[in-house]
Amino acid sequence: MYKHVFSTLMLLVPAVAPAATIEIDVNGLVCAFCAQGIEKKLRAFPATEDVVVSLEQKLVALATKPGQDIADDEIRRALTDAGYAVKAIHREDETLDAVRARLKAKR
Repeated sequence: MYKHVFSTLMLLVPAVAPAATIEIDVNGLVCAFCAQGIEKKLRAFPATEDVVVSLEQKLVALATKPGQDIADDEIRRALTDAGYAVKAIHREDETLDAVRARLKAKR
């Protein structure tokens, strides 16, 4: 009986696909060493596919592997533990390549 109830409930809960990219506005990005540290920290998550760090825009963009996600609180904790202030976390449908192009255009 419990299995049937669980199966029925799962049909009622819509599947939420992870965003294509997670963009993080970060204070404290001042040098290439900062960018390397953040990139290394975020690549440690098993769900991370790729990371882009923009010192000029104080933005970090993270792509997750297909079907995977990283909770905002985990991202926030990793960056604040590394000494950075997270201003905001946004989930976007834009690909990481599109984010790279947008950041390049703003230079």
